[in-house]
Order: sequence, then structure tokens, then C-alpha cells
Amino acid sequence: MTDPPSAAFADAAVAVARVQATFERVQRERMAGLPLLNEALRVELIGLRRWRGLWLGVLITPWFINLLLLPGDGRADDEEVAARWPAVRPGEYAQFAFPAGVLGFLAGREGELGEYLSCSLFSPVFEFADHDIARQTAEACLQALFDPAVAGGRPAAEPPAVEPVQVGKRDFLRGRWQPAVSPPADP
Repeated sequence: MTDPPSAAFADAAVAVARVQATFERVQRERMAGLPLLNEALRVELIGLRRWRGLWLGVLITPWFINLLLLPGDGRADDEEVAARWPAVRPGEYAQFAFPAGVLGFLAGREGELGEYLSCSLFSPVFEFADHDIARQTAEACLQALFDPAVAGGRPAAEPPAVEPVQVGKRDFLRGRWQPAVSPPADP
């Protein structure tokens, strides 16, 4: 992947429409009839927002729920530092630091969508009884991702004293964001 990719999205509505159309096609053409589908869910991109010059949202499908990063214009908002689109090939990982910790994103490419990065949250998704519960979970994941208190219980105004902690996706979803703490040394 290059920096910036040629298929960068300038508009959220266009990105949402293209992502949903792409994964609806994947569902019809490659996933139809597979036993790992939860028929109660449909393809939907939740909470797409600009983040450090990229687009970030949660993609719900009948076979997974993933954090999704898409190329943006590369320009960060005033208080942010721009994130560079990583030079990784499909199947390779890139890491990004969020207030809740560092997460690994798998590089992918899908026809009309182009390049994207995904971080698996749930796969398969049989634990979701209906789409509304999946939506609520997706929104909660996005909220937790940007909650600085999640990373070590630090107040939002206090900068971290150490580098961000690498958090596995299972630990993130189970609320285990804090690094192991060594006992205080005896004086």
C-alpha cells in the first residue's frame, strides 16, 4: 500500500456507500450458504468518522464485526497528528495507537473498494441475537477505543507516562486494557 493511496475517500457518505455495496457483493458472491453466517445481521458501516486524516468505523457483516480504516485526505484536525497510510501489502499488519491502546490492522484490498485495513472484533458473530445488538456493540467499541481512561485508568487530561500498551483484540473486548503493574519496591 502506498501513502496516500490513490483511492482515498474525501466524503464519508461515498465511503459508507462503497463499503456497504462491496461487502454486500462479497456476501452474495462468496459467503452465500456458508454455515458461519448469522442471518440476523446485515452489512452496515457504523460510526464512520475522520481520524487523523483517515476514516475509521465499525463494519458489521453476517460473518464478522471489524474496526475498519479507510484512506482519507491525510490531513489531521488541529489537535491531531496525521496518520500515514502504511506501506503494507494485503495480508500484512499495521499498528495504530488509540487512546485505549495499540491495535493491529490487517491490510486488505477488495475490488471497487480498494485498500482498507481491518481489526477483527468478533468472528463469527453468532452471539448477536439481532442487528440492533450488533449496532450497539459496534458503537460501544468505538466509544471505548477513544476513551483515554481505558488505557491504564489515567485521567483524560494527564498524558501517559509510558508508551502506549499493545492490546490484543480479545483483551480489548473483555476490558483488559491495563498493563500488568509491578508491586511497589520496598524502601
